[in-house]
Amino acid sequence: MAIYDLIIIGAGPAGITAAVYAARKRMNFLVVTGDIGGQAAWSGDIENYTGYQFITGPELAQKFEEHMRKNNIPVKENEEAIGVEKLGEDILVKTNKSEYRSKTVIIASGKRSKELGVPGEGKFKNRGLTYCATCDGPLFVNKDVAVIGGGNSALDAAMQLIKIASKVYIINNSESLGGDLVVRQKIEAAGNLVIFNNSKVTAVLGDKMVNAIEILRDGKEERILAQGVFVEIGLIPNTGFVIDIEKNGRGEIKINDRNETNIPGIFAAGDVTDVPEKQIIIAAGEGSKASLSAFHYLARH
Repeated sequence: MAIYDLIIIGAGPAGITAAVYAARKRMNFLVVTGDIGGQAAWSGDIENYTGYQFITGPELAQKFEEHMRKNNIPVKENEEAIGVEKLGEDILVKTNKSEYRSKTVIIASGKRSKELGVPGEGKFKNRGLTYCATCDGPLFVNKDVAVIGGGNSALDAAMQLIKIASKVYIINNSESLGGDLVVRQKIEAAGNLVIFNNSKVTAVLGDKMVNAIEILRDGKEERILAQGVFVEIGLIPNTGFVIDIEKNGRGEIKINDRNETNIPGIFAAGDVTDVPEKQIIIAAGEGSKASLSAFHYLARH
């Protein structure tokens, strides 16, 4: 089995940036990933990525991928990591398709959407219930939809949906919406938006497709008619395949300022780590740091 200098797990902003830096350092490396673009590809309008006054998430993800392809970076797509294990001086990376050995590893596997955990969610998944407004929003033109959540991801979904849906409900379990003030102001000015604070979903209803949700608002049960449900209640780090690496209470990988984990030779970057702010530009910067740290680690060993 060939032994790589570096294996990068994930190809979102952190993983792709790490790969570009590894290519420039002429490292012998490999990227294994389930998809390309990560959460950036799910985002709507982006107005805070330096160099772009405005760009959509899918467009920015495409720019990332083009940069990666231009460097002829070796990528194993549709391969999910299922294990990372230190074996002596080497590290074994297991995927759902193969096994690889490397001297260093960068875990940049990102996060995935949290689920509501209510009756009907599983039944109507991809049948009116979705976790990605960017991906599925266009399917709900002129329909009534509900966005579940009150943070930035929910605001982003609502911002996209108010442009195409007849009516958009936001179901928020807090007293008021969170997220960025400028985005809140934009969506609150929309004439087709209804916000239910202090509310939570108790069931998703329908026949073949979603047609309503049940909510508990201020202690009273209500039924909201909606043909689309967008779940935006947060994210969970993709660290289920990581056993021996130290994590915090939220399941995020703990790293130091050089992106080192508690296991020598294994680094982590992006939203999968305990870095406090989850932003595309921060994930990209963390990816470059992790790649440079791996390069220096190899130089010392």
